Amino acid sequence: DITAPKYRMDLEKANTIEGGKFFDKNAKMDGVIEHKSGIQYKIIEQGSGEKPQSTDYVQIHYVGKLIDGTKFDSSYDRNQPSTIPLSRLIPGWSQGIQLMNVGSTFQFFIPGHLAYGQEVGPGGAMATLIFQVELLEVIRQAD
Repeated sequence: DITAPKYRMDLEKANTIEGGKFFDKNAKMDGVIEHKSGIQYKIIEQGSGEKPQSTDYVQIHYVGKLIDGTKFDSSYDRNQPSTIPLSRLIPGWSQGIQLMNVGSTFQFFIPGHLAYGQEVGPGGAMATLIFQVELLEVIRQAD
């Protein structure tokens, strides 16, 4: 039972260790950039549009995977981009998307503490997540 306290603690510990190993190895890969926040990212395509701010909504297409390659979510599979306020995203995603220009596609590698932390999210507590994100539009909110 994934909600049992002992199982959650064991999974959290395993995810933290595996995530650390993944980040050490991933940092040496071609094109991977380490951000001061703790995320790593790779620029797949560099756009030239505006960059979003933390108060903006963004329209994105994305695929989310665990470090073992298991896909857990995809707006492409639904054939429907998502429009989301940056302030409502997990910290690593919000930080990463603010590095992007409209028209860009980035791959983000998000450590567990900047993903769902100790909450039970995809892959369990403290799971490292990988997102490939295409920034389609920035939507500014009227003051």
